Amino acid sequence: MKSVGKRLEALDVLRGFDLFCLIMLCPFLHAFDRTGEYGWLQPLMGQFDHVAWEGFAFWDLVMPLFMFMAGVSIPFAFSKYLREGKGYAPLYRRIFRRVVLLWILGMIAQGNLLALNVNHLKLFSNTLQAIAVGYLMASLAFLHLQPKGQIGVAAGLLLLYWGLLSFATVQRHGAGDFSAGGNLAEWIDRLVLGRWRDGAYIGETGVVVFPAWYNYTWIVSSLNFGVTVMTGVFAGEILKKGWSDTRKIKWMFFIGAGMILAGWLWGQQMPVIKRIWTSSMVLVSSGYCFWLMAFFYYIIDYKGYTKGWTWLKIIGMNSIAAYLLSSEVGIVDFSCLGHSLLYGLKQYVGEGFYSLLIASSNLAVIYLILYFLYKHRLFLKV
Repeated sequence: MKSVGKRLEALDVLRGFDLFCLIMLCPFLHAFDRTGEYGWLQPLMGQFDHVAWEGFAFWDLVMPLFMFMAGVSIPFAFSKYLREGKGYAPLYRRIFRRVVLLWILGMIAQGNLLALNVNHLKLFSNTLQAIAVGYLMASLAFLHLQPKGQIGVAAGLLLLYWGLLSFATVQRHGAGDFSAGGNLAEWIDRLVLGRWRDGAYIGETGVVVFPAWYNYTWIVSSLNFGVTVMTGVFAGEILKKGWSDTRKIKWMFFIGAGMILAGWLWGQQMPVIKRIWTSSMVLVSSGYCFWLMAFFYYIIDYKGYTKGWTWLKIIGMNSIAAYLLSSEVGIVDFSCLGHSLLYGLKQYVGEGFYSLLIASSNLAVIYLILYFLYKHRLFLKV
């Protein structure tokens, strides 16, 4: 049985695995695929792109897993505050500070805050902001409700989302229409965010234009962002119990299996759609997250195979910094270093492999920065 005070190593490694896929593996595979020399990669590459609308691929799990792990950490992070008996004030300050910082970092990452141009500003369009909303909801539920109450809130939010999109109708949106242009969440995002919505711009006539290519939603989807983080809280509460490790692993496996089954069955009426964060998608993705958490906990914390994971912990213990440095976000472009050092090779290796070299050098720089931070115990905490 794992001692109560011991750090949950599996969480650091799983977080590192998730960020490794996001900032390193996927960009490398796409650069490798663009060389055009390896047609056998095509079946694999389908799992490293988001599903166009309905369905679920491996790449659709990256964002839910990031949010799920934010929830797993809540019971562990809050326990020391609760043990000290100083009341809720310190925790409220911690929660508020984290929500604000995540929101600002999200606006820097994808909201064009650093453009210093109000016409380019986007208010709600990023994974970090989804985590902020979900973290706020899950934290308050954890602090003020018993586990049964938390489960009730999560179920209520899933059903509220389902009811809104299945039965409410506004200007021909909703009433069970889950298409990209006809769902109610899309209409509400356009109404609330308007010109500040990602992808939106002011047309020549002065009217806000919403391009068809952008179909992610955030306002109504926030209901289920909260549920995704709360499912992580449920996993964290299981891991924090004084049960045997085998019992914890079995519970996480069976809960995950139940969620996956329920999600795909629910998907027959309300499709599994990551872009609008449907309730069925929450169950499917959270079920897979439970399985991954159980697997990593089994290997690392239960079986004790702790060696050889440092390369993932380097990423996982600085996950916010890794996310902000990633080419997926693009706040800083390190490819200029590769172009400066490797530009002469282009004439010998061709355009495709030269792009692969640049992508690889970019990833190497990011990893070296994270390694430096890890070695000096510098962690970006919010």
